Amino acid sequence: MNYRIQPDLLEKFMTDVFIGLGVPEEDAATCADVLITADRRGIDSHGIGRLKLIYYDRIKEGIVSPVTNIEIVKETPTTVVIDGNNGMGHVIGKKAMEMAIAKAGQLGLGMAAVRNSSHYGIAGYYALMATDHDMVGITGTNARPSIAPTFGVENMLGTNPLTIGAPTDEPFPFLIDCATSVTQRGKIEVYDRMDTEIPSGWVIDHDGVARTDTHQILQALVAGTDALLPLGGVGEEGGGHKGYGYATAVEIFSAAFQQGAFMKDLSGYKDGEKVPYKLGHFFIVINPAFFVGVESFKKTAGDILRRLRSSEKAPGAERIFTAGEKEYLTSLEREEKGIPTPEPLQNEMIIMRDELGLSQYRFPFEDDEGDG
Repeated sequence: MNYRIQPDLLEKFMTDVFIGLGVPEEDAATCADVLITADRRGIDSHGIGRLKLIYYDRIKEGIVSPVTNIEIVKETPTTVVIDGNNGMGHVIGKKAMEMAIAKAGQLGLGMAAVRNSSHYGIAGYYALMATDHDMVGITGTNARPSIAPTFGVENMLGTNPLTIGAPTDEPFPFLIDCATSVTQRGKIEVYDRMDTEIPSGWVIDHDGVARTDTHQILQALVAGTDALLPLGGVGEEGGGHKGYGYATAVEIFSAAFQQGAFMKDLSGYKDGEKVPYKLGHFFIVINPAFFVGVESFKKTAGDILRRLRSSEKAPGAERIFTAGEKEYLTSLEREEKGIPTPEPLQNEMIIMRDELGLSQYRFPFEDDEGDG
């Protein structure tokens, strides 16, 4: 049965899980904050549903260091290159964005390039850090190979999100946060937990044939026998070459500025053994105060969004949304009603609790039938 749990309880549990794995308390709180932000906003592919598979298991396997040692490789007044030494991606990402924001606050523009990091959660978290300071935030990350290039079938590029956040005069910022593939692995994991096949057109095998059998796909993506399609899908007719191009741009920005690893070197395996992923990220911050002023920028941005939402709707459509709006509305609803936790996720939570001896937690779903 599905069950809704209040965000504060989930965040506290995740913090204690990270602490139990050896992550320092302040860093553990940062990691949990990134994950719960995803859950609050309805991005179930990157919240507590990934706690065990992406973080818990990898720390226990020794391929992610629970203690993050950030090294400044090179720094100028507007730029910085950071080596994360295979620590916690959330901690590295937050530090990098904080530095980019500080530089933009002083000089109008700031950029941080990161190498040797690990999965940093939702890219939107870092863009929102910038919008919270009335600045524009742009971030992206490479990832283990998943996307096949247009006219190819081999998984070469990561899902490589290109994420942009901009402050507005509305209660929420503009935020486009999505992969440069048709979908991302995390969403397929959500379908797998629901025991549901994915739609045709998301994944192909080495013969170019569409795959929908979710559990087998997750195994085949790791094995390299299946690949995700770029935004736009197969070939050029639907614009697949555009998604492929954007994914490549993110790969370049996530590796070339910082002399980082890329594509097949991010597979997480070497000679058949698991190794750190050595991911790269980039963070760009633009301060509107150095252009037209913050309030002027926010009003124009808000006007653009309002005009889009008030434009003529398609027949049968209830309303038009702008990027980041649905997530904002979801956050309001989940703050009141809680975050859905399907049964497979409940089982993972119990495993982590029991293995770490976090006996102070007894979850509501252990005593209740849930909401179905």
